[in-house]
Amino acid sequence: MVQRQLPKWQELAPLLRTKPFDPDPVRRRLAKALTIPELRRLALRRTPRSVFDYTDGAAEAEISLRRARAAFRSVEFQPSILHDVSDLSTATPMLGVDSALPFAFAPTGFTRMMQTQGESAVVRVAGRRGIPYALSTMGTTSIEDVAAASPEARKWFQLYVWRDRSAGEDLMARARAAGYEALVLTVDVPVAGARLRDARNGFSIPPALTLKTIADGATHPSWWIDLLTTPPLQFASLESWDGTIADLLDALFDPTMTMADLEWIRSQWDGPLVIKGIQTLDDARRVADAGADAIILSNHGGRQLDRAPVPLRLVPDTREAVGDRTEVWVDTGILSGADVVAAIALGAHATLVGRAYLYGLMAGGERGVERAVDILEAEVRRTMKLLGVNDIASLGPQHVRLP
Repeated sequence: MVQRQLPKWQELAPLLRTKPFDPDPVRRRLAKALTIPELRRLALRRTPRSVFDYTDGAAEAEISLRRARAAFRSVEFQPSILHDVSDLSTATPMLGVDSALPFAFAPTGFTRMMQTQGESAVVRVAGRRGIPYALSTMGTTSIEDVAAASPEARKWFQLYVWRDRSAGEDLMARARAAGYEALVLTVDVPVAGARLRDARNGFSIPPALTLKTIADGATHPSWWIDLLTTPPLQFASLESWDGTIADLLDALFDPTMTMADLEWIRSQWDGPLVIKGIQTLDDARRVADAGADAIILSNHGGRQLDRAPVPLRLVPDTREAVGDRTEVWVDTGILSGADVVAAIALGAHATLVGRAYLYGLMAGGERGVERAVDILEAEVRRTMKLLGVNDIASLGPQHVRLP
């Protein structure tokens, strides 16, 4: 028989540990998010559906995006035991300069629509955390204002080739004058992908006030108040536009661009050149032969060609194909630090994240972006230690299997 008795107060007191109340609602909210998917759920609650869907969605049936996530989920790690991992480094060379973490912030358009602090908030976090940030041609903060927001950050400029080549030349000149380190040329948008969520939502810049958006605004009043009481939302690198986003892309971007145009780019840009949107081994070889300093294996986050190749699966063969001629980076589907580690173990020199930090931005502005980096860094470090690895360069195919 178990002898029972009423507990004494002095026995209960040590067990009653009340958590101090945090009066800051943003900090309280973000502290509850322990993973990027949890930040995503916060973003969904705080952002109008059309804006969330622009970030979250992909092209057509969204098969490319689902396949990319499925590839990361199928990764099997191969840990090695009994290694000293007490002193761990996540420093990763990107274009010959160390990034403090093995990822950079990918270029994303319309960022101030997600949350009005926008690109300036993202670049400030990048500067504090020692990682690069790529500003999109379709950004909603100017090249110069982003540079001023964080002079210490490593800044890259992402360029789409426009039908009006003089406009592209002007953007490159402005980026060079503002101290941007590298040019990221995106090559997978001869036309806009069919982003059906955006079409169904009537997504536009600035957002149109329709019955649907007004009804949605009633459930997201803080987002609308923030939008309407801050500077007007507009593209920073082009004049105002009244049509749909797809029509804008089709009107601006040049479908006649070929490999020969890389010579024109090189004549205008004398810094490092990164080519984003590589999806086949042949194209990887072609741009490496043309002198690209880095290539990004990417299907645009699944937002262009549906059923496109899964970038993660291209990594090992691409590394073998290009050798040491150019750095190989990868994006699309990365939502955890374990995903980052898996990509590097398979052969990528580094990775880029986009949706991950945008979910943070929507969930809590600049502090939300910082929270996203906190989550990713903790996951990277924990995964490395559990694999028995204490620096990024030691990661290799012996640590990972991709069925």
